[in-house]
Amino acid sequence: MKDTRTGTLYGVGLGPGDPNLMTLRAVQAIGDADVVAYHSARHGRSIARSIAAAHLRPDHIEEALVYPVTTETTDHPGGYRGALEEFYEKAAARLAAHLDAGLTVAVLAEGDPMFYGSYMHMHKRLADRYPTEVIPGVTSVSAAAARLGTPLVEGEEILTILPGTLPEEELTARLAATDTAVVMKLGRTFPAVRGAFEASGRLAEARYVERATMAGERTGELADIDPASVPYFSVAVLPSRVDAPRPSPSASASGDVVVVGTGPAGPLWLTPETRGALAAADDVVGYTTYLDRVPVRPGQARHGSDNKVESERAEFALDLARRGRRVAVVSGGDPGVFAMATAVLEVASQDAYADIPVRVLPGVTAANAAAARAGAPLGHDYATISLSDRLKPWEVIAERLRAAASADLVLALYNPGSTSRTWQVGKARDLLLEHRSPDTPVVLARDVGGPTESVRTVRLADVDPAEVDMRTLLIVGSSQTRWVRRGGAGADRSVVWTPRRYPEA
Repeated sequence: MKDTRTGTLYGVGLGPGDPNLMTLRAVQAIGDADVVAYHSARHGRSIARSIAAAHLRPDHIEEALVYPVTTETTDHPGGYRGALEEFYEKAAARLAAHLDAGLTVAVLAEGDPMFYGSYMHMHKRLADRYPTEVIPGVTSVSAAAARLGTPLVEGEEILTILPGTLPEEELTARLAATDTAVVMKLGRTFPAVRGAFEASGRLAEARYVERATMAGERTGELADIDPASVPYFSVAVLPSRVDAPRPSPSASASGDVVVVGTGPAGPLWLTPETRGALAAADDVVGYTTYLDRVPVRPGQARHGSDNKVESERAEFALDLARRGRRVAVVSGGDPGVFAMATAVLEVASQDAYADIPVRVLPGVTAANAAAARAGAPLGHDYATISLSDRLKPWEVIAERLRAAASADLVLALYNPGSTSRTWQVGKARDLLLEHRSPDTPVVLARDVGGPTESVRTVRLADVDPAEVDMRTLLIVGSSQTRWVRRGGAGADRSVVWTPRRYPEA
């Protein structure tokens, strides 16, 4: 239990800079405090103190917590991190001495104390020992959106807040994947941040806000900002896309088509690049089942169709792009594995669509998803074969099965059966038994990542065609594939894996 005879610690959020944006509770806490503490660099000037200056009294005890380093190097034995840790410990000890004496301490924090704030380092060291209250403040994120005069996030949009100190590639991936974003901590990081916006295709949307609500405030298009002029107290903003102006399609406009893979199931399987492409599209085209995996976005047209009209779907998407639309064609799994990329590229190769840009973005294919659930059965050479004879004769399938089986390859068998195709699995099993042991492990993976997921392993001789449907993928092991149980007695956890080494003949 905390000792109530000690003083109280306040973490006081001051808002983004304008003293008029301080809350009534923040002003009250400062007025109640005996000690007012604030952080500053070695130059001694504290933005936090300047915001609260009108509320400081002559009898306030002021504690200036001066950082030993900011961005420069240090000769501290623990390096930059070590120097800061030592500073935080000493600063906390100074405040603890006041609290132990029964004095109330208010630690001032620009913005919100728990949002990238210096106060949190004091909080983590003191809050478990003293009565503590954290007073929230208006963040720079909210201030920047207000100053831009445009919605930051609306409806079901996702807002991502990023530090500009992240590696450029990481920033690029996260900007591509989100709907709206704010990147903080600019200054020296600005060139890399700008590069990330450009690489993610979001630079044209990005805005810039410097010293929001403070003297010297500046706003503008991010692409127009001189990197040499950017201070630390600035942010880059991707505002809401809802009702945002987009170029009007015209006969002369340049549209494009991107073919994306949604993975074997829901949103967890989408890559950041795919998320970004889907969010940026004017139109989303696809088989209805796969289209249902894509979030509905205001202003975005959705065009669902049956699974058996791939060429027509591809032509429709390309016609939209020819009219200046940005089109995302949705495919399950990976679009290049028994999926829509081939159909789109086949139609796009016609002279009428030769000038339409087409990109293919990879996705998690069913074989990789099923293999990961089972262990690592695809750890060595493997072949991928579709058992569907809708687009190729069974004789070709059988010939390829024999060739792969005689080469001792692990097999990933797609499209094994459906309501109209019930005999292929049995035929494939019998053919493979001519080359493989009856004890060869076979992974039966159904609806991987979905609500009815089922992944189990059986002997090749025990594969029952009645248990296999179009949503099932089969992985047939090679002579080297291992099937072992793990977890001790009574455990029912088995793994299937294929060694990377193959024995010499």
